[in-house]
Amino acid sequence: MAKKPPFEAIHRHGFVRVAAATPLASSGDVAFNLKETVGLTREGHERGCDLIVFPELNISSYAVDDLHLQEAFLDRVEEGIADLCAATADLGPVIAVGAPLRRNGRLYNCALAISRGRILGVVPKSFLPNYREYYEKRWFAMGFGLNGMDIAVAGQTVPFGTDLIFAAEDLDDFIFHMEICEDYWAPQPPSTVGALSGALILCNLSASNITVGKADERKLLCASQSSRCCAAYVYAASGPGESTTDLAWDGQGSIYEFGEMLAESSRFARDPELAVADIDVQRLRLERMRMGTFNDNAIAAGHPEKRARRIHFEHKPSLADVGFERKLRRFPYVPNRIEQLDQDCYEAFNIQVQGLAKRFTATSGKHLVIGVSGGLDSTHALIVAAKVCDHLEIPRSTILGYTLPGFATGDTTKSNAWALMKALGIVGEEIDIKPAARQMLSDMGHPFARGEPVYDVTFENVQAGLRTDYLFRLANHNGGFVVGTGDLSELALGWCTYGVGDQMSHYGVNAGVPKTLIQYLIRWVIKTGQFDEETNRILGAILDTKISPELVPADEAGMQSTEDRIGPYELHDFFLFHILRAGQPPSKVAFLAWQAWHEVEKGLWPFDFPEQLKRAYDLPTIRKWLDEFLWRFFQTSQFKRSALPNSPKVSAGGSLSPRGDWRAPSDGVAGPWRDELESAFD
Repeated sequence: MAKKPPFEAIHRHGFVRVAAATPLASSGDVAFNLKETVGLTREGHERGCDLIVFPELNISSYAVDDLHLQEAFLDRVEEGIADLCAATADLGPVIAVGAPLRRNGRLYNCALAISRGRILGVVPKSFLPNYREYYEKRWFAMGFGLNGMDIAVAGQTVPFGTDLIFAAEDLDDFIFHMEICEDYWAPQPPSTVGALSGALILCNLSASNITVGKADERKLLCASQSSRCCAAYVYAASGPGESTTDLAWDGQGSIYEFGEMLAESSRFARDPELAVADIDVQRLRLERMRMGTFNDNAIAAGHPEKRARRIHFEHKPSLADVGFERKLRRFPYVPNRIEQLDQDCYEAFNIQVQGLAKRFTATSGKHLVIGVSGGLDSTHALIVAAKVCDHLEIPRSTILGYTLPGFATGDTTKSNAWALMKALGIVGEEIDIKPAARQMLSDMGHPFARGEPVYDVTFENVQAGLRTDYLFRLANHNGGFVVGTGDLSELALGWCTYGVGDQMSHYGVNAGVPKTLIQYLIRWVIKTGQFDEETNRILGAILDTKISPELVPADEAGMQSTEDRIGPYELHDFFLFHILRAGQPPSKVAFLAWQAWHEVEKGLWPFDFPEQLKRAYDLPTIRKWLDEFLWRFFQTSQFKRSALPNSPKVSAGGSLSPRGDWRAPSDGVAGPWRDELESAFD
């Protein structure tokens, strides 16, 4: 049996380390270019890279014009390729390098894939620019349509053509395709066919001189191609050292995965550089499994995989822990960049407002009925409802808010609830549910009715059920409907009372929003002045309150804490995103959580996250709460989600509606997921 990498190693969890190289260039000095290429390859080897992409024609230089047609120069380039193979034979990375190569009386602008001294194959540039500052047809023949051929290079006869896909035999999902510069400016880039043929990493060897605004155009193309193709896109452009006779070069290198930039190089730098990132190729493959459109497009294109030549090679990946070259968001539902955070909060809040407004106008009801506890969820549902009234130009008194204190309701949350209702100008009332709860507990012979301090699930759910029962009957009585307050995180964990409790409503306005995002939505409401200063003050106080269901009376240890019982929501939201959105195996989710959370200084915090709330979690803690999540999500809670009321989907991370993103049997088991997690640590 093959030796398994340690838990901390990226190759155990479906990652491939790639780099976009920016070597110093020259004006045709092949020896200098080789030295730069070998130097960066050695650096990539030391950093554990699996694949390094160099710029277009980096062996010869790009901007040498008619020198490309000089026989002596072309001979020196081919000798240089042989030297490069020899110099990198003992180095681990596959390198994608650029060179002009002769075949059958024609010259081609080519990308060569070289692994441990072996040329795996040569891909000619499909589309040659011959406009503005480019005149490539003066020197090169177009490569489009050249399939199924071979070429002799540096003493090796190797596959040649635009139909090549390269796949490692000993590293799952390490499958890449190469195209060259202008190719991805085409309406249908060759990399699209490469992706449809199975490539998960798309490489672009580019020269691409720089002009004002062009860097943004390249980013747009890389992001869109990686997103459209469910792939990674590695782009490497020529940098300083190329001839500046009429053009200039910035050396832009970047790595994208499914539309998101993971790494980029410095621009206009004087020193050679590698932009390095760990690509989650397993996730990309899983995304394609979920996206039926991707497979349909392959069918519509006539199954390009049947026409592609897949070149297999032995990669010999490292089994060691080589670190992690990737920034992970601790809060995957919350952007870490301020401009994106504002945009996402604006959209999420207004999705909820529009959803609730449509449902209200579609009913014959006169009122929105909502239970207001002073906690995060009911607070957010209430401010959404208030905004609905403003949007529809109806009085906020349309909202009937009820605080329903039970045996453990705290003075702080109750006073916050009343203060918020008054500040928003809704109709607020209070109904003490303790007498009704005592009667029910007495009728059923519960020990609490005899004065015994028994605070079991029955004791809790009697209160939760009564609150919802009152709200539904109040909605009947006042000609309204109940606005649900439960959030996505609670639905994932089943932390809600089924049927007669907070799982049920007439419309679940928060059901698509995870707990970690709700906090930021409320902060965004304060920051952007959606309401007046007094409302903002109260919202700030609510954000500072401990999360609690307030169903069990406080003891010496203090208020009942939800997170002490079921685990930190910030971890559970992390688990939910990676399991729901991409179907990642639990061991990998544990690895990702450990990478994101084991040090306070590592990983990406959302913008302006309070310093006093920043926490770290060790691997045993992550394992403990992930196992709890798996048990709750896959085994104990699905029946609650199978009977969800309507609610708007908010996040691209997914929803749990049985009519939408998640459909599962209500009587399923968590065994396969818990076993997979346990086996990872055997």
